[in-house]
Amino acid sequence: MMDLATILRPEAVKALHGVTSKKRLFHELAEVGSTVGGLNVTDVSAALQERENLGPTGVGHGIALPHARLPSVDSVMGLFIRLEKPMDFGSVDRQPVDLVFALLAPEDAGVEHLKALALVSRTMRDSSLCAKLRANADPATLHTILTETQNVQAA
Repeated sequence: MMDLATILRPEAVKALHGVTSKKRLFHELAEVGSTVGGLNVTDVSAALQERENLGPTGVGHGIALPHARLPSVDSVMGLFIRLEKPMDFGSVDRQPVDLVFALLAPEDAGVEHLKALALVSRTMRDSSLCAKLRANADPATLHTILTETQNVQAA
């Protein structure tokens, strides 16, 4: 059973100020991927941008779910960033984005990648969870909010 606690490490959660472009955001996500999984910043950033070029990953309600597959990733990895100031993301509902949950997956992840995406998407559809995320700027608290809810629902 896949849960967010498995794919989202505490050090993969950040609250950031002053991010105003997707390029900058993808760079920040790549930095987190580098810290958490020793990934190459340029590779991650480019892969996220490439996926974004296919169509915006802003899913509405201020949430974006950028994702990419990379040969250097050995298991599905989540990265979460809460933006202090919402930014335009080309989302379906035209709402600026302030909650970003990125997924990096191995190139051949197939169904694992889709399962993780479905899980994240389901979790982020919970409006009370998102309200809690928006009310907190402490990365440890954000991680707890994201990973605890899961267990409650599974029980």
